[in-house]
Amino acid sequence: MAHRLDRINRFVEGVTRNRREIVSPEGVTLEIDIANHGERLVAFAIDLMFWILATAFLFLCLALMIVSKMDGAIAVTIVLFIAFLVRNLYFIHFELTMQGSTPGKRIVGLKVIDSRGGPLLPGAIVARNLTRDVEVFLPLGLYLSLPAAGQGVTLLTQLAYLGWIGLVSALPFFNRDHRRAGDLIGGTLVIAMPRRALLAELGDSQARFVFTRRQLDAYGAFELQVLEELLRRPDSPETRQIQQDVGVKICRKIAWGAAPPPGEIRAFLTAFYTAERAHLEREQLFGKYRADKTSAPTSL
Repeated sequence: MAHRLDRINRFVEGVTRNRREIVSPEGVTLEIDIANHGERLVAFAIDLMFWILATAFLFLCLALMIVSKMDGAIAVTIVLFIAFLVRNLYFIHFELTMQGSTPGKRIVGLKVIDSRGGPLLPGAIVARNLTRDVEVFLPLGLYLSLPAAGQGVTLLTQLAYLGWIGLVSALPFFNRDHRRAGDLIGGTLVIAMPRRALLAELGDSQARFVFTRRQLDAYGAFELQVLEELLRRPDSPETRQIQQDVGVKICRKIAWGAAPPPGEIRAFLTAFYTAERAHLEREQLFGKYRADKTSAPTSL
């Protein structure tokens, strides 16, 4: 199944997602798309921006209320404690309440799941997020505090902190599932959740085109999935051009005649998809399955 979906993505978009199959404790095979490095970095940057804004707001409230009346050392301690609390509670709270997502992940279309296909447990969320302090914030804070430490700081100490950050940050590049240390400890994966239209939305369109059985016999399950992926792509000039090209090929293949004009090509493809899907499902009820247009129907 994963190989067939890779063929679809390569046909429609020219790329292959990093796809994995995991088996849930109930024995169900689940297909997932691993989030790539760029997606995770963008999601983290968005979350970091939200965290900084929330922390700055709390600092401002604290300054207006009590900090001015406190000793400087006590104020700094309170500020650092609040920063630590907000930083960790931000990720833990949202991943617990938003089913493995944070605002940044939700915007980018990512989600945290259990690597074994089971439910995402609170302990795993806490473990993967507390580890982030050791991975990034602790060495970064120590490195930034070095100038205040005075003349006792050596170049070797600076390089050690930078090496710490670099090695831990590079961990996702050295495993096929792009897992950072927190994912390995918590037993989690970050996956991509494609923004797709619901299948019902594709079938709701009123079919203005009628196809014969012979025309529907021209394609199989693979071509149907390619067409589904194409219809679910966001509207753009590139998508419309691909739809037009695919529509011309379908019309030629099924001897439809002239392809519909550009303004009706999506309606034509949607109608053909709906009819082809119903045809293939009906054939399967009678024990016949056709993988693609080049293969003959096989008995189930």
